[in-house]
Amino acid sequence: GENGVGKNNYQGSAAAAAMEVSSAEHGQAGGSKCYDDDGRLKRTGTMWTASAHIITAVIGSGVLSLAWAIGQLGWVAGPAVMLLFSLVTYYTSSLLSDCYRSGDETTGKRNYTYMDAVNANLTGGIKVQLCGFLQYANIVGVAIGYTIAASISMLAIKRANCFHVEGHVNPCHISSTPYMIIFGVAEIFFSQIPDFDQISWLSILAAIMSFTYSTIGLGLGIVQVVANKGVKGSLTGISIGVVTPMDKVWRSLQAFGDIAFAYSYSLILIEIQDTIRAPPPSEAKVMRRATVVSVATTTLFYMLCGCMGYAAFGDNAPGNLLTGFGFYEPFWLLDIANAAIVVHLVGAYQVYCQPLFAFVEKWAQQRWPKSRFITGEIQVPLVSCGFKLNLFRLTWRSAFVVATTVVSMLLPFFNDVVGFLGAIGFWPLTVYFPVEMYIVQKKIPKWSSQWVCLQLLSLACLIITIAAAAGSIAGIMSDLKVYKPFSTT
Repeated sequence: GENGVGKNNYQGSAAAAAMEVSSAEHGQAGGSKCYDDDGRLKRTGTMWTASAHIITAVIGSGVLSLAWAIGQLGWVAGPAVMLLFSLVTYYTSSLLSDCYRSGDETTGKRNYTYMDAVNANLTGGIKVQLCGFLQYANIVGVAIGYTIAASISMLAIKRANCFHVEGHVNPCHISSTPYMIIFGVAEIFFSQIPDFDQISWLSILAAIMSFTYSTIGLGLGIVQVVANKGVKGSLTGISIGVVTPMDKVWRSLQAFGDIAFAYSYSLILIEIQDTIRAPPPSEAKVMRRATVVSVATTTLFYMLCGCMGYAAFGDNAPGNLLTGFGFYEPFWLLDIANAAIVVHLVGAYQVYCQPLFAFVEKWAQQRWPKSRFITGEIQVPLVSCGFKLNLFRLTWRSAFVVATTVVSMLLPFFNDVVGFLGAIGFWPLTVYFPVEMYIVQKKIPKWSSQWVCLQLLSLACLIITIAAAAGSIAGIMSDLKVYKPFSTT
């Protein structure tokens, strides 16, 4: 079972997998056209495709809330917190990339998923189960958040056109529900792509879209600053009086969660690394380079978009820069930006959900190995190595998309959901598990200076996570008091 073909380990490919493993044992793996030396479909990923996956996951809808986040923290704390999160994310991601293989980084046993890495390095059932619960719960939350964000962008296109025709005084009330359904239908279609290796083209397209709408948001912010004849905002963020002192505290904490969400991709890092082709160079080296490129790129965009959005609107910075209607014109440019957001989120949804899809399908195959519904395949000759349609995959992935879409209709609070997701996933998945696995793998002595520094880093990030989660929960509770499901916006 461990050497089956692909993350979706179906019976029809078992014989081929066995042959490939046998040839690998005799040093003939390099001659295989479709399979790697471990019997899985041949990995073709590079630093650039890995960077595209990361950028697709990272420069998501979170970038649009950064102007609001900096608005809560101010010109001093806002950029400083953003830079701090980028450095922590880069450092812990480098630690995590070393855990893809157990032992030697070029010949050691592969860990195909985040849970596999935890299981290999932190022996113990409870830690593996906790990691799996947090990882997959966070993926479900991200799917819901992306559905909300995509529907808001589609709705913003309709409202921008309405404002252009009817004038800015017209409220242009429109329901977001139909747009969530449209997004859900698109995700049902794309979710049938079997594996991470086969969505590189979707990630590259999504990464291009993320740069497109980020650049438009940056450009509109610059134009607004010029129109204002100066920079808005203050050193300490939104003023007491505009909000109450308690709201100031809660919103500042929520801003930490928003920034954490904007950098969160560690939960799928191992799965992305598993798409990189076999050494040389080692997958860890390629992943570290991809991490440098992607984190540096995203931080530059985040600083520019977040700071310019705050400079343009000050205390009135919208929760979503391109859908909060700080900008009304040119309406066609807003339409292009929001269309790019939708295309990007279609890809980002798949990048995040593929690990969960693979986990459930692997579990089902192990639980019911003789079920034709679960293991049977229909060959579709689309590519050289074949595309196989599976009825269980079709049913389960479609049901998942439908469920997340329905939940999204009930909880369309973009900023609050983003902040909460960022908070609960940041410490355990981005910091705690990578740090603990690195300590075990490198055999770092307890109470040594390096061990103490790593533990202090983990403790500091835990405190930030608890504070950010509290702020986001307060925001969600406040919104629930006035929200009516399925109503117009």
